Amino acid sequence: MKIVADSKIPYIKGILEQVAQEVAYVPGTEITSDVVRDADVLLTRTRTRCDRSLLEGSKVEFIGTATIGTDHIDLDYCHHHGITVVNAPGCNAPAVAQWVHATILQWMKDNHVSGNITLGIVGVGHVGSIVARWAQQLGYRILLNDPPLAEGARNEERGTRNGILSPLNSQLSPLTLLQQECDIITFHTPLTKDGKYPTWHLCDEAFLQDLKRCKLILNAARGAVCDNEALLRWHGDVALDCWEHEPAINRDLLDKAFVATPHIAGYSRQGKMRGTAMVIDALNRHYCWHLPVPEVDKPLRGAIDVSPKVIMDSYNPIHDTAALKAAPSQFESLRNNYPLREEV
Repeated sequence: MKIVADSKIPYIKGILEQVAQEVAYVPGTEITSDVVRDADVLLTRTRTRCDRSLLEGSKVEFIGTATIGTDHIDLDYCHHHGITVVNAPGCNAPAVAQWVHATILQWMKDNHVSGNITLGIVGVGHVGSIVARWAQQLGYRILLNDPPLAEGARNEERGTRNGILSPLNSQLSPLTLLQQECDIITFHTPLTKDGKYPTWHLCDEAFLQDLKRCKLILNAARGAVCDNEALLRWHGDVALDCWEHEPAINRDLLDKAFVATPHIAGYSRQGKMRGTAMVIDALNRHYCWHLPVPEVDKPLRGAIDVSPKVIMDSYNPIHDTAALKAAPSQFESLRNNYPLREEV
């Protein structure tokens, strides 16, 4: 048994060696077809594109990504070649919610905005539901938009998707209402180009032109959910953790952004530990192993109670913004060497 693992997956060294004859820890950008050719298991992050060009002719039968998304994995190819794929859904949700609310509170402080705001949340899955719950505790009015969730609730006559949402589902609103009434809008959708509800450039020129009172857009979902060129031309403030064309981000948009971070919104110690734990748990189930699974000291659904002070004391996105603006060419280095923070 040979396992190839991204060298930046934390809390995993010393665990895999208990079952594998060989474990190779390789930087994500250096995982090539030659590296994986004789590997049985591949453990990745988002920087490794797992498709035919990487996998064809290899022995890989299991891919685990210690991330919430699978955009970097050709799922159709893997399905047709019998490769099991697992991810870590929701592992970093509390950390992303922390980034969102710390950013909003900092923006409100700098712009002398009271807490009497309407927050629009597009995508109410693992992250969006925590953002919504904390927003309620902070006294915001919230408007939620999630067409797949709304359709699922109608079709199945139930109020949850994957057990994430409960009373909030009754508040789902059309996107046009968020455009009319929200002071701040934050995006938490997957990135899709096909299907009934594509999200690629969901926030585009037309979307921005129809905003009536919104002054701040946040994107901690996927870079291309927001058209970065359109954001650059928009009159309002932007806070971005996810960018189009990473790491070659738009320098003008970087200059414009109120908060600009190198795709680290989910980079908490607990979030990374959860991602690793979920992958190890999946390996145990798949191979009937009994590897030790890291235990996380904070809940997957995030803190039960929050306050502005607790959130702002836990994280200041302005520090990470200053680092990226000072050295935009170091996007990957800032991301790969980010000091993992503690969640709320």
